[in-house]
Amino acid sequence: MSDNRPMVLGTYNQKKRAELQRLLLPLAIELKTLEEFPQAIEVVEDGTSFAENAAKKATQQAKVLGQWVLAEDSGLCVDALKGAPGIYSARFSGEEATDEKNNDLLLEKLEGLPPEKRGAHYVCHIVLSNPEGDVVLESEDKCHGRIVTQRRGTNGFGYDPLFELREYHRTFGEMGPAIKSLISHRAKASREFVHQLGMMLAKNPALLAK
Repeated sequence: MSDNRPMVLGTYNQKKRAELQRLLLPLAIELKTLEEFPQAIEVVEDGTSFAENAAKKATQQAKVLGQWVLAEDSGLCVDALKGAPGIYSARFSGEEATDEKNNDLLLEKLEGLPPEKRGAHYVCHIVLSNPEGDVVLESEDKCHGRIVTQRRGTNGFGYDPLFELREYHRTFGEMGPAIKSLISHRAKASREFVHQLGMMLAKNPALLAK
């Protein structure tokens, strides 16, 4: 793949890399992860929005690595909790947070609420930075649903066993990865990102050259 355009995904998560790599193949982009860069830094995610955190992860890492870096930030926003946990989704239950603890706390906070008041949505914001640390492309999408009263299904991660898509009457936890990869917030934001990037490369094929 040496003829392909290199790009770094600002994560160590190989599953995310594989998912995005499939979408980027038509653009002849080879996606690497931070695992391949010992000099990669730990970016402090202290932004006030998904967009700010994604931009920080992309731009700061890009300047350190001298590479084009793609980064994303995502989370769950619950209507009854005024948008919480939001950007704190991964650490909702504290510094020692786990998926189990986060789900337990969410169920506790929504206890007794009827289905019509358990609305929620996932958000994913994606940013591409050039090696100089400038944001050149952004995309964002959402997936709407509601929080059920008990875990259902074992697929996915995070809040997936509690997040039901009304039109499917199933949680992400009950859906296979093939379906989720078509309808999730990350999938939709990724497709929009790839579409925009494809148009940019059509106008400027040398865009990703260092």
